[in-house]
Amino acid sequence: MQTIFVHVKCELGQSYDVATEAALTIEQVSEVHSTSGQYDLLMKCFLPENEDPGHFVTSHLQTLNGVRDTFTTIAFKAFS
Repeated sequence: MQTIFVHVKCELGQSYDVATEAALTIEQVSEVHSTSGQYDLLMKCFLPENEDPGHFVTSHLQTLNGVRDTFTTIAFKAFS
């Protein structure tokens, strides 16, 4: 399993709609947080090892209504 974090910039007034749609309809999205700053949302996603993160983001997240831009970070190791 690979973990990616996707920062999402939304169209004005669309953050809550995008967050709700992603959390309810995309199985790989485990958490959605609202954030301040350059991006509106932070999504934590778990992908199978063989899934291409770039293809996942462009086909599942960037196509959500209200998404304007994304920035993806690939995580390597979680420290507890």
